[in-house]
Amino acid sequence: MPIKDILTVLDLAGDQPAAKYALEFGRIHDSHVTGLAVSFEPVVPAFAAAPMPVDYLQAAHEQAVAAAKSAKSQFDELARIAGTRNESRMAEILTGGPLENVLAHCRPTDLVVIGQANPDRPEPMRELLIETLLFESGVPVLIVPYIGSEAYQPRNVLVGWDGSSTATRAIHAALPVLEKADKITVLVIEKKSTPENGQPGADVANYLARHNMDVTVDVLTNPQTGVADAVLNHVSENSNDLVVMGGYGHSRMREFLFGGATREILEAMTVPILMAH
Repeated sequence: MPIKDILTVLDLAGDQPAAKYALEFGRIHDSHVTGLAVSFEPVVPAFAAAPMPVDYLQAAHEQAVAAAKSAKSQFDELARIAGTRNESRMAEILTGGPLENVLAHCRPTDLVVIGQANPDRPEPMRELLIETLLFESGVPVLIVPYIGSEAYQPRNVLVGWDGSSTATRAIHAALPVLEKADKITVLVIEKKSTPENGQPGADVANYLARHNMDVTVDVLTNPQTGVADAVLNHVSENSNDLVVMGGYGHSRMREFLFGGATREILEAMTVPILMAH
């Protein structure tokens, strides 16, 4: 199915690398792009010894709304320059509270685009927002590195394949992008020297080849590094400009307790990553 409806969650500061990517990506795919500016409303701590001054809360509210309006205006100007069909919206949520109001905007779309968490310019609740979008939106999520990317039409795509349902959903979501790529590499990381089910990655490579795609398979057996480093090293060594992979293969609690490849990749990514859960 073509990607015709994109929503991008706007940054509240900076140069909007995710919005720029979404708009150019949308122009190439003839998509409608919605920019969503989120106003993070202040919360009064339950343990506060004394009531918070009303004027403080009002000032914090006005500051949050002003930041969202500024991001919305910035998106409107970027969209005007890009010439992409677009609209912009605002949503309000309580800082640290439920994200259902954001999810409601994201669910009736084909793709959500959001920026990577930037340690030098933190966005409110960004890591939690990315995780929640992956787990609860039901929509594939494309994360753009905070350094930006101009590979609006990826040509050299890396597909991470482990046979899981999340990787399968990511590949299906990425088909409109993969069909335009010049080269696709399926990366399989094997922990056993002797695969149990024939040639690793051959099944998904054949599937993509039937869609007239140029596909090769790279198998890494017992890599000396972890899965995340193996993926990131492949990207660096082969100049991949997009990664397609399943996100958070385990439950939220297990990922929280033990970490995981998804979280490590999101922290160190240098190219856009299209994920599905």
